[in-house]
Amino acid sequence: MPPPADIVKVAIEWPGAYPKLMEIDQKKPLSAIIKEVCDGWSLANHEYFALQHADSSNFYITEKNRNEIKNGTILRLTTSPAQNAQQLHERIQSSSMDAKLEALKDLASLSRDVTFAQEFINLDGISLLTQMVESGTERYQKLQKIMKPCFGDMLSFTLTAFVELMDHGIVSWDTFSVAFIKKIASFVNKAGMDISILQRSLAILESMVLNSHDLYQKVAQEITIGQLIPHLQGTDQEIQTYTIAVINALFLKAPDERRQEMANILAQKQLRSIILTHVIRAQRAINNEMAHQLYVLQVLTFNLLEDRMMTKMDPQDQAQRDIIFELRRIAFDAESEPNNSSGSMEKRKSMYTRDYKKLGFINHVNPAMDFTQTPPGMLALDNMLYFAKHHQDAYIRIVLENSSREDKHECPFGRSSIELTKMLCEILKVGELPSETCNDFHPMFFTHDRSFEEFFCICIQLLNKTWKEMRATSEDFNKVMQVVKEQVMRALTTKPSSLDQFKCKLQNLSYTEILKIRQSERMNQEDFQSRPILELKEKIQPEILELIKQQRLNRLVEGTCFRKLNCRRRQDKFWYCRLSPNHKVLHYGDLEESPQGEVPHDSLQDKLPVADIKAVVTGKDCPHMKEKGALKQNKYCIWTDGLNALLGKDMMSELTRNDLDTLLSMEIKLRLLDLENIQIPDAPPPIPKEPSNYDFVYDCN
Repeated sequence: MPPPADIVKVAIEWPGAYPKLMEIDQKKPLSAIIKEVCDGWSLANHEYFALQHADSSNFYITEKNRNEIKNGTILRLTTSPAQNAQQLHERIQSSSMDAKLEALKDLASLSRDVTFAQEFINLDGISLLTQMVESGTERYQKLQKIMKPCFGDMLSFTLTAFVELMDHGIVSWDTFSVAFIKKIASFVNKAGMDISILQRSLAILESMVLNSHDLYQKVAQEITIGQLIPHLQGTDQEIQTYTIAVINALFLKAPDERRQEMANILAQKQLRSIILTHVIRAQRAINNEMAHQLYVLQVLTFNLLEDRMMTKMDPQDQAQRDIIFELRRIAFDAESEPNNSSGSMEKRKSMYTRDYKKLGFINHVNPAMDFTQTPPGMLALDNMLYFAKHHQDAYIRIVLENSSREDKHECPFGRSSIELTKMLCEILKVGELPSETCNDFHPMFFTHDRSFEEFFCICIQLLNKTWKEMRATSEDFNKVMQVVKEQVMRALTTKPSSLDQFKCKLQNLSYTEILKIRQSERMNQEDFQSRPILELKEKIQPEILELIKQQRLNRLVEGTCFRKLNCRRRQDKFWYCRLSPNHKVLHYGDLEESPQGEVPHDSLQDKLPVADIKAVVTGKDCPHMKEKGALKQNKYCIWTDGLNALLGKDMMSELTRNDLDTLLSMEIKLRLLDLENIQIPDAPPPIPKEPSNYDFVYDCN
């Protein structure tokens, strides 16, 4: 007969004694179990003891997490969190350097446990650590020459303990003094600082900036971009990652009026080229955290364009009108100008109108009106001027080439530039805050100081080329834009390492090639639009949707390991969630490392009845996501689909739509295999007339 579900068999260790095998009744209070263990070893004052995992985590067992205990678990009887916190609080103030060092080492390890962390924080332990950093380091600086390794380790363990304690989110970041900030900043600014101290100092600065507006201002006064740059020129990718994270945090939290100024400083310090040389093109793989930080920097850089993108042109602003005049001058400079006499005013206006038409503006009389739509606003005009000045030959060629064509076949440069700028902003999500989980950075955007403008210059030439290949007319404008978007998107998915490589990718994606790709992707799609096929699709779609639903629910039953994101977005912990086989309860809990295979239900300490779930919200509809400011979150489609299916709602994810299309197409093809090369009529065959009489029989033999 199997043992009761509430009984788990474990081994319990105690220093100097043989391990004890015992059965733990999960219904009994934890204090009663600890008393029983202590009595077995004749230990008094059981309230001063606790149980903890004997594995590398050493986490304390509490009433909340005791469900993690499973058969075969090895536990250790140890000092209670409160006692341990009290002892360490005293030990780290020891006058003995060796004792102090050992105590700080233990504190750094134990601080990862939230149970211990709460007890240590209750003793005002955070304040003690900050005081040690502010004044204690100076006390030992005289000893650095003779005890440098000891001093470095001591400071490293102190900062590690501080970071671990703060990561639990128990204490507000707003409580720290300017002296502490200055001290942490000095570790970052000082050359030759120990790697572990530097890494933790950068992590602390990033958290300060992200979690407190007041601390952002104080950190910004203590840290300059110039002081951070040298850390990117080293070979330690973790230090480089934390350095870019601090730059991103400063960038993200800077007031709108300060961001452009900060971007100018980054340009002056050649941040882009340093990242390109020492990070992107370094002879080592880029890990996920670095890829995320590069993605964030890319997004924040492109978001600087939002102001121009959302600025309408003022038709009365002479400086803005001068940009349009400059575009005309560059394109048609060779043509003679009429003299400025009043008698030629009408002729001059007529000539300007003719030239603005050649430039492809919609409003030939007053082209400033073309830039009153936002997006793309003035950003489109900025791009056009950049193209005209920095790629003058290509600009003149496109304008003159199209102005010499018949009206119906000319590619309007002005209108095309405006729509293309808008499209590129949509592709790069200009104006949206970075996702917390995305790693999608493009190396080519780090190869040029004006990467967006160069991106535009390549794409406007592509648009003109595609227009000619399609033999398009003005009525085909939207079709051309759709093809260009597909060309750009397909080229970007290959992650070209440079703008030249991106250009080469586009050369291979001609309109003819796009047609071939489309044809292969929608093979036989046209055949599937006939009425009989559509009726067959409609008939089998519920069956396919049920298949998808079962697959989603099966995946939920198998469970998924998710990464936990703390306040610094360090993905160093995990949590696992799975659905019970009867589809009634969600089991979930924290893990120290990514599991190999499934995690048993009984090891997941928390439960959520499906009946208690009212709705599933994602992305910006989540209140906590709004607080973080991330407008677009990666959707875990399988889980959102599965949860919606459990609630009896439609599965609305993009993944479900794709799966439905794929499975429907496969099922239709399988059912039509016997009808290959047979024309399926649009209408059913006519029903024969009734026979004149029914005096007949069908012989089956």
